[in-house]
Amino acid sequence: MGDRSPAGVLTSAACQLLCDGLPQAASLDQAFALLERARAMVLGAGMLTMNLDVTTPQDPPGEIRLRRLWTSEPVAYPVGGEKTKTRTPWSRQLFEQGRVFVGEGAEALARVFDDHARIASLNLHAVVNVPIARAGRSVATFNVLGPRPRWHVDEVAAIRMLALLAAPWVLAAVP
Repeated sequence: MGDRSPAGVLTSAACQLLCDGLPQAASLDQAFALLERARAMVLGAGMLTMNLDVTTPQDPPGEIRLRRLWTSEPVAYPVGGEKTKTRTPWSRQLFEQGRVFVGEGAEALARVFDDHARIASLNLHAVVNVPIARAGRSVATFNVLGPRPRWHVDEVAAIRMLALLAAPWVLAAVP
């Protein structure tokens, strides 16, 4: 049996990397770099970002303010970058219902992201946003973008598992 697995399946090499590396990670950057390496091993080309919900009571009602906690593409999407999202089906699904969002194709990305042209310029055509919750409230998102036109169900499952492994690190950074 070879080391190759179907796309989206967490390989033994990726699992070993995470099981051996994450407990030894001394910082958020080290942990997320390991998660990015595992993501690339499993999914190939793409981008990983994590955003915190930093909305305060002083922000306008109906708006969500997100701040980038980590990114695998710091030139295009620098750490600390912020964006404001209004209440939309996307934000309700992620932040109010705590459900994963899967967006596939240029039209889907354009409906959800103001920066869809920048995303396309990076040859990224599909996204999976996984909410990370504390006490039942979504406080962050784990975001994987890829060049594929569609996600396979096993790829979405692998992304959700990576988000679960990222959750303790993300939650430690929540203000």
